[in-house]
Amino acid sequence: MPLPIPQVDGNRIVDAQGRPMLWRGMGLGCWLLPEGYMLGFGGSASSPRRIDDVVRQLIGEDAALRFWRDFRERYVTRADVALAKRLGFDHLRLPFSHRLLVTDELPRRLAGPGWELIDRCVTWCREEGLGLILDMHGAPGGQTGDNIDDSDGYPFFYEDSDSQELACAIWGELARRYRDEPTVWAYELLNEPLTHHPENLSEAHRAALEPLYRRMTAAIRVHDPRRIVILGGARWNTDFSIFGKPFDPQLVYAFHRYWMEAEAAALAPYQEFSQRWNVPVWLGETGENTDAWAGAMRRFAEEAGIGWTWWTWKRIGEGRTVARVQPPAGWEAVKAFAAAARGSFADIRKHRPPLAEARATLAGYLDAIRLERCQLDHGFIAALGLRAP
Repeated sequence: MPLPIPQVDGNRIVDAQGRPMLWRGMGLGCWLLPEGYMLGFGGSASSPRRIDDVVRQLIGEDAALRFWRDFRERYVTRADVALAKRLGFDHLRLPFSHRLLVTDELPRRLAGPGWELIDRCVTWCREEGLGLILDMHGAPGGQTGDNIDDSDGYPFFYEDSDSQELACAIWGELARRYRDEPTVWAYELLNEPLTHHPENLSEAHRAALEPLYRRMTAAIRVHDPRRIVILGGARWNTDFSIFGKPFDPQLVYAFHRYWMEAEAAALAPYQEFSQRWNVPVWLGETGENTDAWAGAMRRFAEEAGIGWTWWTWKRIGEGRTVARVQPPAGWEAVKAFAAAARGSFADIRKHRPPLAEARATLAGYLDAIRLERCQLDHGFIAALGLRAP
């Protein structure tokens, strides 16, 4: 009997009974790939390893390891997933860093805390009746060359064969692991590959993207022949000119829309692509704007028959999120240290707050990220057509 999972049917996504689906979901940003702005950080502390530098310089290496262990235990829990279901979302998108799934030493092995954390999220979603999209937000070598992939400022992924092989191996193992799991709706191969920065956007990189998608899809198909595979366009998931004829019958094409007018024209290029190739398109990320903007963009997408996944579930900051983290006492001092020059030991000593204060503040943050400590943003929730319980 076929696995009851969403499938592609022409330019629609349908459920196991063949009924059209209009996805309405939320991204679990920051949990398995922290981004600095979600902690209120500016300056250079924008990516996971740079944030980790801040934490280690504040409280030491071993304490930092304990901090991140506790962070992953608390940032997303069963309670978060249960709330997402009660709000009316039908799926969650799980961004992850490859670094949580592989060893640091060579040769790389598929081992790390990320496997158990993904398993845990799959279990929670299954028990709550939610779908889950697995999103490689940070690929080996860096698919983007910016903070969001935790890279070193250049998309080495396109030029490093070991990185490419590792990405294929990770997707192959994820497919083997979840091939019989109906909760996993789709595999999203890369998030926002390539940027608009000319230093990181060569024609060779653009030309390499779809062939790499083919290789990763082939690694998946060894184990999982029917599940949806999601492909994102170049330039932050906006440029679909890199794509040719669809190479697999279960492809969905993801686009992102940020920092533009909320209008039907923002969706038009992707609707045209969908009609040209008779494939589904999906608004895989959008948001980070006002509630009025969110409501308008959501309505335009739904009127066009395009499913969506908003960004993001939880973070520090006003608005634009379901669960707002309240900064703990002392957080401004931590933010100031993160933004300060820390290029020398003298700089670190100059700007670092007292150790006892730093420990207390970071402990306070770990308490603040628990869902029961967060403030629900009812205006944002309503803009998505949902209502808080």
